[in-house]
Amino acid sequence: MKLGIEGRHALVCASSRGLGRACAESLAAEGVHLTLLARGREALEDTAAQIRRTHGVTVHAVVADITTPEGRAAALAAHPAPDILVNNAGGPKPGHFRDWDRATWIAALDANMLAPIEMIRLTLDGMAARRFGRIVNITSSAVKAPIDILGLSNGARSGLTGFVAGIARTHVAHNVTINNLLPGPFETDRLLETARQWAADNGLPEGEVLARRRAANPAGRFGRPEEFGDACAFLCSVQAGFITAQNLLLDGGSYPGTF
Repeated sequence: MKLGIEGRHALVCASSRGLGRACAESLAAEGVHLTLLARGREALEDTAAQIRRTHGVTVHAVVADITTPEGRAAALAAHPAPDILVNNAGGPKPGHFRDWDRATWIAALDANMLAPIEMIRLTLDGMAARRFGRIVNITSSAVKAPIDILGLSNGARSGLTGFVAGIARTHVAHNVTINNLLPGPFETDRLLETARQWAADNGLPEGEVLARRRAANPAGRFGRPEEFGDACAFLCSVQAGFITAQNLLLDGGSYPGTF
């Protein structure tokens, strides 16, 4: 299927590795030009170079922190009018709520709720004026099934979900959609970090924790980042113009509910 977005431009946050990079790769495979954003220069430039070689699209690599006003300004200076925005930021560290002070909570809200809201604010009107826009927020399956040691993420990402539910319906008539992708257990650095925390808390070997998590998933495995990237690319397609304000769960069937 041709997704109809060849020649469009996407701004993909936190895209030097993991699920952000997977989204960038899948968009580039459709001929989408990219602005990639991350804090680490070496990994970001390596990713940008590889995507250029593989897909032949234009790639701007911006070293910046999307959670800061300066970082957001730098991202939009590279390409002020993106057609596609993929909001993403590393999740807060796992831990226990009794250890989190106000500063810790504010940092989590800045990264996983307020920064994506601000990026939406900065790009939404231009998309509406051009009569095309696709915004995808990478959140977490924890929005639907909270994970106890990820309380910072549970709270911040749920706030973003509530905001999107309100704003998305006000712009779909202008062919601008806003949706959330909720990853379950994908084989990323984040999953390994969470497994290490769980193993340490429960006195178990990390390998055993990972094996148990794979076996517990109805799919019997972890997700592959490219599967996630392709789902993102579809939500950015012309075919997905009637999909908005949705939370698409990619978890191999882990979530047991009907809704």
